[in-house]
This record gives sequence, C-alpha cells and structure tokens, in this order.
Amino acid sequence: MIRLLLADDHPVVRAGLRALFATEPDMEVAGEAATPEEAVALGRTLRPDVVLMDLQFGAGAAGDGAAATRELRRLAEPPTVLVLTNYDTDADILGAVEAGASGYLLKDAPPAELVAGVRAAAAGETALAPAVSARLEERRDEQGSRPSAREIEVLALVAAGRTNAQIARELFLSEATVKSHLVHIFTKLGVSSRTAAVAAATEAGLIRR
Repeated sequence: MIRLLLADDHPVVRAGLRALFATEPDMEVAGEAATPEEAVALGRTLRPDVVLMDLQFGAGAAGDGAAATRELRRLAEPPTVLVLTNYDTDADILGAVEAGASGYLLKDAPPAELVAGVRAAAAGETALAPAVSARLEERRDEQGSRPSAREIEVLALVAAGRTNAQIARELFLSEATVKSHLVHIFTKLGVSSRTAAVAAATEAGLIRR
C-alpha cells in the first residue's frame, strides 16, 4: 500500500486528489497539509511513502514547497517527494529536483498520469510530466546534447540496476545531486524515464550493457 501525504493550500485541490487516489486499491491518503511547515511535521509523524507537494503556498506561509521538500528529505526515514504544481519554469523544475524531489507533475495532467507518477515515485523512479520533459528539452541546444563524464557514470550505474541511493553512495554524492544529474541526462537525451535514458545512451554508444 502506498501511503500518501497531500501538501497543498487549496482544500478543493486536496479533496480532488483524495477522491482520485481513493479509487486506487494500492493507495491511501494518510494525511493532508495546508502549509509547508505542516507538511514537514506530518511527514515526520505519519511517515508517508510519497508526499505530493505544491511549490507555492498562500500568503503567510513560512517557506515554500522546495524548502519543505529539502526538510523532508533530511529526515531519518525520508519520504519520496513528488511535486504537483501549476508552475513549470526551468528554475522551478530544477530547484525542486535540487531540493530532492523525485518527480515533477503539473496539476492539469490527466488523472492516469498522476496515478502513474505516484507509482513511479514510490518505486524509486523519476517521474516527469511530458510537458515538463518538453520544456527541459528546449534547453538541450543551450547545454549541449552529450552527457558529461559524471552523467555517464550515473547512467552506467542506472543501467546496472542501482537505485539513486546506491548511486549516491558509490559516487560519494547526495541523492539530490544524483536526481539533478538524471534530470540533465533526460534533457540531453530527450527522454523522460530511466529506462529510456539507458536505451538511448546504449544506442548512442555512451555506455555498454
């Protein structure tokens, strides 16, 4: 069972998400948070598997979704954080990933996409909305399409079946840095999943399997 924490300052949004996930036999909503502080507190006490985190909360909230994500990922038993927001700028996307988010979905995504994203995040995979992947792909020409030496190292370990945590330990990196490398890899290769990245890198001769 995937236990979820919904972090959003709009009650209607939380109610809609609760209703959506109530139809999934392998998911349950363990709690709801209306502020970043509440999200961190409930993440600590409820120990959810996945936190769906908005980026911007109402006036008066201390911090934002990225700051709350960073705090949650610092817990002794950190939950996976999946950003669910209306904001899709490059700075928002990369900032959330740098903070430790495992994925980035948009609120106007089809219900099936949201459910699939939660399952992917719970399984330790990176979940990027197609619209977000497309936006990141626009940066490819600016950044260059070939992954760096460090990114190829990360890719090789992904191909070997390593999790983000295992890659972080082997390369002496933080998990947030590994996830950031993966987002850059996805952008440069024009893909939106670990499996597709490994396939594209193998086809291009960047790694061997």
